[in-house]
Amino acid sequence: MTLFQMTYTAIPDIPLIEQGADLADIILHGMHDLKQEIRSGDVFILAQKIVSKAEGRMVDLQTVQPSARARELAAATGKDPELVEVILRESRSILRQRDALVIVEHRLGFVCANAGVDRSNVQGERDEYGRWVLMLPEDPDGTAERLRLQIFHATGAEVGILIIDSHGRAWRMGTVGVCIGAAGFPALLDLRGKPDLFGEPLKITQVGLADEIAAGASALMGQAAESRPIIHMHGLPYALRAGHAAELIRPHEDDLFR
Repeated sequence: MTLFQMTYTAIPDIPLIEQGADLADIILHGMHDLKQEIRSGDVFILAQKIVSKAEGRMVDLQTVQPSARARELAAATGKDPELVEVILRESRSILRQRDALVIVEHRLGFVCANAGVDRSNVQGERDEYGRWVLMLPEDPDGTAERLRLQIFHATGAEVGILIIDSHGRAWRMGTVGVCIGAAGFPALLDLRGKPDLFGEPLKITQVGLADEIAAGASALMGQAAESRPIIHMHGLPYALRAGHAAELIRPHEDDLFR
């Protein structure tokens, strides 16, 4: 009997992350505390929020001067003009809007609510809660690659890195974890040409593997006060390779929903 198994483990006791935090060092010490060796083929999944905090991606809304476009959109949605200005700065285009919600094409290419700008679990200077918002990392793929290299240089292990966020989905309720940054990981698996159980070649099957792994990790991370923002995953049933989250972005010409 052949046993196939993947395991997700939350690295415990992650401190509150501040700007400049060394996330690779936190991973290495966390795995040491777990008495777990880092092996080639392992994957580390990080919540976007700690990456953004480490990179100083917070902004104080009191320092933001809203544009005329931001004031117009704020009036239409009931949002603060300063918050809308930050959303616009992080967006390529506005796709939809309604009361309290703006759907955008983010500057990184994916479609999401409010450009990923978030107020939850964000505390700025002088502990002034509520005035600060957090933006997504500037370059999640680049950050993932730097973390991958840091871990490789420290351990010699070839690992995959995923940076994930919680996104809603068209036609379905509830958010799920999705990959917004990746390195050393096959984000998109192209199975076209592979045989099915009966030897027939698959014709259209492509698998968003990074999003599948992200969703599982997100279930363990939680969404509120769980404090489990880094997950170690072992047993991926596919070989690692060079890859990035940009593989998952559907080209405009193939997008039937815009």
